[in-house]
Amino acid sequence: MLSYNESLKILKETNALLEGHFILSSGLHSNQYVQCAKLLSYPKQAEIICSSLCEKIRENCNKIDIILSPALGGVIVGYEIGRQLNVQTIFAERVNGKLVLRRGFNILSNQKVLVVEDVITTGKSALECFEIVANNKASLAGYACIIDRSDEKLLIKDKIISQLKFKINTYDEKELPPNLKKIPPIKPGSKNLNK
Repeated sequence: MLSYNESLKILKETNALLEGHFILSSGLHSNQYVQCAKLLSYPKQAEIICSSLCEKIRENCNKIDIILSPALGGVIVGYEIGRQLNVQTIFAERVNGKLVLRRGFNILSNQKVLVVEDVITTGKSALECFEIVANNKASLAGYACIIDRSDEKLLIKDKIISQLKFKINTYDEKELPPNLKKIPPIKPGSKNLNK
């Protein structure tokens, strides 16, 4: 199993964890930015991180019948975890703003479902996946993710199995620390035009 520092090193090497001055999609500023898609663009490094996460999942989950991930961010992580655990993997997609199963995917009643994400911050998408699990009369095996960024705003009350857990400090523009004021901000992320 990878240590925290070994995992952090891989995130930094793949530019999945950036340091500088960033304007987040919330409008808040931060000195760190996580883009798990960058890690997933390096299959070998992603496999190593997911292998370590699989060890933690095996320690914490007795039985998993199927893995459910929210599209788009969780699809690759869910697939890789499913591949390594030899468990069927499906994903939910947004239709009219709501996560639903499509493409002939289904969850059978009484199946044990592991919800897998790349990053959990508030837990909103993971909880939407749980609603799908509950609506199909299946049971939750747990929640797993590569990075747990959750804080006091976390909506999930169950334990989250993660490879890394850390808090990213955020600041209002009017309350920037002196070191951030010296760095020109950039606006990364999938919802922004800047790459």
